[in-house]
Amino acid sequence: MTSTKTYDGFTDAERGAMKERARELKKNGKDLEPEVLAKIAEMDGDDRVLAERVHALIRAAAPGLAPKLWYGMPAYARNGKVVCFFQAAAKFKSRYAMLGFSDEAHLDDGDLWATYFAVTALTPTTESRITDLVQRAAA
Repeated sequence: MTSTKTYDGFTDAERGAMKERARELKKNGKDLEPEVLAKIAEMDGDDRVLAERVHALIRAAAPGLAPKLWYGMPAYARNGKVVCFFQAAAKFKSRYAMLGFSDEAHLDDGDLWATYFAVTALTPTTESRITDLVQRAAA
């Protein structure tokens, strides 16, 4: 059986993210918080509101993590390696924003644990959970 689908390569969003990543690598080692804040300011509506508050929560919970951009997304790194990041819903046309954690995060919990969390609203409960996750991830 043959398939009629063809592979056209990466999507425009994926190509854009790769180009942003290449630019980011050239800036390695610099204070990138102003660029992270500028990227957040470019976001629309709910994405911007969520990203601003998540940024504040992460900076307060883990001041040792350095803000940086990672594939055009606000990210927070330890020793240059991304620990967590915020992905706006609009970035890949998703229905919700996400807070993600890399394998550098110390969130291990048995044989199975979450590394991505959908973020649709920030309540005191979700803010507390984010703070706890980030503190554990940064430990």
